[in-house]
Amino acid sequence: MITIDLQNRRPIYEQIVERFETLIVNGVLEPDTQMPSVRSLAMELSINPNTIQKAYGTLEQEGYIYPIRGRGNFVSGNVELKVRKQESVYSALRDLVRKGQELEIPCENFVDRVRTYYKEGAKREP
Repeated sequence: MITIDLQNRRPIYEQIVERFETLIVNGVLEPDTQMPSVRSLAMELSINPNTIQKAYGTLEQEGYIYPIRGRGNFVSGNVELKVRKQESVYSALRDLVRKGQELEIPCENFVDRVRTYYKEGAKREP
């Protein structure tokens, strides 16, 4: 479910946050289901429990999970999370388009690449 890329320059906790966000937004982890415990996930991934705790703290701040004292963390049922995540992607796309314009990449070439990458991504999905 969660994999860590040790070659990735991004911190491990950010990779964990991103993966859980995707699982939650796509409905793989349904609302009100219990998240893996900090200890069990740390053992499974062979990383420090503090790293998992930091990731869970970030997920909680962003509204993806909520804690119940003595029981653990649970997936939030907030439907606006997906909309927020999509807006984040659109914002990143807007920035890329601006960079493309600065480099004088023709719109048609840009759109063709987006279509190609979108199809490649769809082929990788199970």
